Amino acid sequence: MARFVRRDPSPAAQRPVIGVLCCNEVADRPIQAVASRFIEPLSRISGATVLLVPALAEVADVAALTGRLDGLLLTGSRSDIEPHHYGGQAAPESRADPQRDRVALALAERMIESGRPVFGICRGLQEINVLFGGSLRRDLGEEHHRAGDMPFEALFEHRHHVTLTPGGLLAGVTRDAAIIVNSVHREGVDRLGDGLTIEALSPGDGLVEAISARPCGAEVLAVQWHPEWNGARTATDRRFFERIGAALHPAAFGGTSRFACHPRGH
Repeated sequence: MARFVRRDPSPAAQRPVIGVLCCNEVADRPIQAVASRFIEPLSRISGATVLLVPALAEVADVAALTGRLDGLLLTGSRSDIEPHHYGGQAAPESRADPQRDRVALALAERMIESGRPVFGICRGLQEINVLFGGSLRRDLGEEHHRAGDMPFEALFEHRHHVTLTPGGLLAGVTRDAAIIVNSVHREGVDRLGDGLTIEALSPGDGLVEAISARPCGAEVLAVQWHPEWNGARTATDRRFFERIGAALHPAAFGGTSRFACHPRGH
């Protein structure tokens, strides 16, 4: 009888592992969910292996996950961060996911303090801003979110210009002073978190559209728009995932950090 022998791939063949945070949804029963469109560009463009992280506070072992992940992506979501995390007031029409809040903030903080890169899209940008002590606002106009009921795909056809910060990370990878992005969000940055750098602004009202930081030696980068939409086919969107790929590299972690690693601003 033939005997199966497991052979470990060579280190050169191993792909970095990026965690992608799920959301709590209901489809006849409670489920963990993440849109497939977030996952495909991470594999195809970033060259990563994706590990889905449950948004269940009693299940997600933050310490163990941090030891196994090379990076983290905080995705967009149909839910909003509960305002008590940044001293705000609850809105009646807001849809909450308190377990996602707890896992996202705890895991992102631990990953950053461990010198691992963290990226955010839409809600993910808002979570990172709150983690660094910032706050959010809801009084956004139709420039950022098209009003009314319409097919899901039509929401992502809503687009506007953003201006990139000269010399910033995004300006360096796109080589453009301004880009056109989709816009599907009802909340945005109010007070910018401590230690965060503005990477892009909406020229219409000055709303923060992208942020970055490097508090503990690894990159933190987040955008308010959805670069994963349509498979990141445009050059600008593709470069966001290329940036993720560049940050995800095998590294030896441990020892005493030489950085002041305290992303929580409150």
